[in-house]
Amino acid sequence: MKLAVPTANGIMCPHFGHCEVFTLFDVDEQNKEITNTQVLNPPAHEPGVLPRWLSEQGVDVIIAGGMGMRAQQFFQQYNIKVMVGAMAEKPETIVLNYLNGTLKLGDNICDH
Repeated sequence: MKLAVPTANGIMCPHFGHCEVFTLFDVDEQNKEITNTQVLNPPAHEPGVLPRWLSEQGVDVIIAGGMGMRAQQFFQQYNIKVMVGAMAEKPETIVLNYLNGTLKLGDNICDH
């Protein structure tokens, strides 16, 4: 499984479309561990571009603080699970919390 976390200044960026980079994690779900990490510069942010690009990277799940409904619908078209409402923390912490079933999600901080 591969997870993506929008990242800025070493922590999860509250809005996925405003991130500097995407931190991608290959994970072993059974052993609940990260097996590989990549930090990639995203293409220009335009409607539909990031979901297609993340799909091409093999992403299964994206975890963000906030994301508009239109973007979430684009991700659904690519069968990428969207989790919003995560708190801004180090991406590794977010992914490990997800794997351990302890990721706390609040409200989607994006209102568009």
